[in-house]
Amino acid sequence: MVSPINSQSIQSMLQTLRSHQTQAGGGLGGASAAGSSPAGKVDFAQSIQQAIGKVNDLQLQSDKTTEAYQRGENVPLTDVVLNMQKASLSFEATLQVRNKVLKAYEDILNMPV
Repeated sequence: MVSPINSQSIQSMLQTLRSHQTQAGGGLGGASAAGSSPAGKVDFAQSIQQAIGKVNDLQLQSDKTTEAYQRGENVPLTDVVLNMQKASLSFEATLQVRNKVLKAYEDILNMPV
């Protein structure tokens, strides 16, 4: 089973994204993740943090139902398996998105100017 993502690892990922943004020339016009983006514009770092938070919530929910089932509480096995699959799929999807973003970033860095 995959361990839940904690806020420290989320902050570490966000810091990595910010450092890459700075190296790339500040792609978002210098807007910080503190919510200073203009109205109507979506903050990329905040969107990423929310998506990772949702994945973490699914993993925590999966852990809770699994532990409740193991304690003998009245939890259907189908709910346990379904929650485990939701958590696994969401983590795998997040991992694939991260890999694609990093690959695109590397491709852009290696482009001749």
